[in-house]
Amino acid sequence: MYSSTLLQNRVALVTGGSGGIGKAIASAYAAHGARVVAADLRAPAGTAGDSDIRHIELDVTRADDVRAATDEVARQYGSLDILVNVAGIVSFGSAEKLPVEEWNRVLAINLTGSFLCCQAAIPHMRRQNFGRIINMGSVVGKNGGNARPWLSPAEQDRAGNVAYGVSKAGVHMMTAFLAKELASSGVTVNSIAPGPVASEMTTGFPQALRDLIPVSRMGEAGDIARAALFLAAPQNGFITGETLDVNGGIWCD
Repeated sequence: MYSSTLLQNRVALVTGGSGGIGKAIASAYAAHGARVVAADLRAPAGTAGDSDIRHIELDVTRADDVRAATDEVARQYGSLDILVNVAGIVSFGSAEKLPVEEWNRVLAINLTGSFLCCQAAIPHMRRQNFGRIINMGSVVGKNGGNARPWLSPAEQDRAGNVAYGVSKAGVHMMTAFLAKELASSGVTVNSIAPGPVASEMTTGFPQALRDLIPVSRMGEAGDIARAALFLAAPQNGFITGETLDVNGGIWCD
C-alpha cells in the first residue's frame, strides 16, 4: 500500500510495544523505514538480535522515567518524529462493584501515562517543527460500553468497564486539545478508536457481542497498525484532532 521508504529516517517511539497492537505498529513502522524504539514494562525475551526495533523498559506512569527515556531516544537518534501511545490495560466489571483502586489504576496508565508521554515528546517535536502523535483510544470511549446489561447482566461483568471507557474518552479529548495546541508547530495529534481486537485480553469477549460486529469478525492488530501507518505519514499533515474509528462498523459517527 505504501512505499517501503514512507518513514525513511523517521524516529518512532511506540509505548506498549511488546503487546499485540504495539508490536504490530512497531513492525509496520520498521518495515517502512523508520527507526523504532518499542517501550514496555518489560522488554520481550529474544530481542537482542532484533536490528529493526530497539526495545526498552518503561513505566509510563513514572513521569521522570518517561521524560528521561524520551530525551534519550531523541539524543541517540537525533530526533523524535513519531510517538504512538499504545501502553494500556483493560479490566472488567460493573460500576457498582468496581473498586476505587482499580479505577485509579486504569486511569493512571491509560490516560495519565499517555499524557506524560505526550508532554515529554512535545519539546522535541516543537524544536524540529515536525511531529506525529498517535494516541490509542477505543470504541468504548464513545459508545458507553459494549455490554447490554438490560438484556444480559452477565455481559456487564465480562465486557463492561466504566474506568476503561472513561480513560479512553479522556484520551480522545486530550487528542483534540493537543491538536490545537501543537498545530502551529507542524505537529499533528490524532487518535485511533479500535473496536474489539482479537488478543489475549479479549479471549473472554462474549460471543453475543462478537455477533454484533457488522463485518462479522473481531479486529486484528494489523488493522490498527495500518491506521497508525496512515496517520504517521509525513504527507498527512492536514489531518489532526481526528479520532479514527477502526471497529468493523460496530459504532459509526
